[in-house]
Amino acid sequence: MYKFSSKLRLFAIVCMVLGLIGLVFGFLSVPGTVEEANEILAAQEAHHSGGEAHHEDGAAHHEEGAEHHEEANFVDEVKGEPGYSERAMAGDKDMGHAAHDDGEHMEHVLHQMQTKPWSATFIAAFFFMMIALGTLVFYAIQNAAQAGWSPLLFRVMEGITAYLLPGSVIVLLIVIFAGEHFYPWMNHELVAEDEILQGKSGYLNFPFWLIRGIIYVAGWNLYRYFVVKNSRDLDTAEGLQPYKNIFKYSIYFLAFFIVTESTMAWDWFMSMTPHWYSTLFAWYIFASIIVSAVTVIAIVTVSLKAIGQLEFVNDSHLHDLAKFMFGFSVFWTYLWFGQFMLIWYANIPEEVTYFILRIQEYNPIFFGMLILNFVFPILILMNSDFKRVSWFVVIAGIIILVGHYIDIFLLVMPSTVGPYGSFGITELAALLFFLGLFIFTVGMGLSKVSLRPKNNPFLVESEHFHY
Repeated sequence: MYKFSSKLRLFAIVCMVLGLIGLVFGFLSVPGTVEEANEILAAQEAHHSGGEAHHEDGAAHHEEGAEHHEEANFVDEVKGEPGYSERAMAGDKDMGHAAHDDGEHMEHVLHQMQTKPWSATFIAAFFFMMIALGTLVFYAIQNAAQAGWSPLLFRVMEGITAYLLPGSVIVLLIVIFAGEHFYPWMNHELVAEDEILQGKSGYLNFPFWLIRGIIYVAGWNLYRYFVVKNSRDLDTAEGLQPYKNIFKYSIYFLAFFIVTESTMAWDWFMSMTPHWYSTLFAWYIFASIIVSAVTVIAIVTVSLKAIGQLEFVNDSHLHDLAKFMFGFSVFWTYLWFGQFMLIWYANIPEEVTYFILRIQEYNPIFFGMLILNFVFPILILMNSDFKRVSWFVVIAGIIILVGHYIDIFLLVMPSTVGPYGSFGITELAALLFFLGLFIFTVGMGLSKVSLRPKNNPFLVESEHFHY
């Protein structure tokens, strides 16, 4: 039986404490007035030798030029403000000067800077929550498919999903309290002036949005509770009723997840830019969720074997996990390219703007993410023999996790803070806090029960699994 070591427990607690301190600092250090925001922009301008493209907003307060108004219009569109779309539809490019003077623009910049710590916290919180959620989905798929290779890994999956309850509740609280920092459609004055948002108000309204969020979190965690309970009962059961319950619950959960994952992706991510939409978006989020989850299952499995646990798990199990890491990395790339290529080629203004901001302001990590999430997994895991080598799988896993953290970063930061996103103290602190909470919760979950399940009808097949 696994024992959560005191050193690892202490490491998790230290991470949480340091992360919490950094998060408090991040929220307290945001500018409170337009004047403070101006000073930050001026300092950035001086630091970057007279103004690079990323800081054109700062230079705009020292000279009146066309570039200032062009970028102001662009940022407004990204945040879903009606001014841009109305001017674009009217074809009047000169209205930017009249509609957005320096004062209005700086109020907008101040709002984006104040949103940054909220965004950093949400990115890290969702990243670790999606690992637990994806693991639960993968676990449900194994049970629904009655897979014979994976039952020996079920306790690992159940341990990782222990994080789902605190993780999902925290994510829900963040999106609720972030409010207009994330979601322009929560601004009633903005909706009153925007016909597009008025047309979507039947779906994008706070009461209905909140109810949906509660349903997501409650449904996911209820399945996790009942399936783990029956898994424990199966260890001592004389019959197969607990296993039949697990099978039945897994079927229902997967149907529930298909719907709620899609609407969750729309509610928590796509509605950050409510004028923009993509029919592939929910699948794209799902691909990130599932590949990150399988990667963590593999890393936790290797880590437990390294300390003498899971001696019954062989390299064929690891090989299958690595195959899923490889396959879902390719699947993610297919969806990324499909979404990007179709939108970029069509070049419809209200669609392509989503990528313009990310390419112009986040170019290195936007395309670098492809290398981390596709090229490296392909190179490392293409060879079948490498999938059986623990340290190869761990290296590939770390690269994949870094890549998908950046993926979530790029989903959130450009939509919420425009060109002012960066990786700094707040982002690092958020990662530390939720990493510590994840390690602590998963460690406690793994230590509560024997890592070797009993009485599963496919257990013998899993024990003798060889590929």
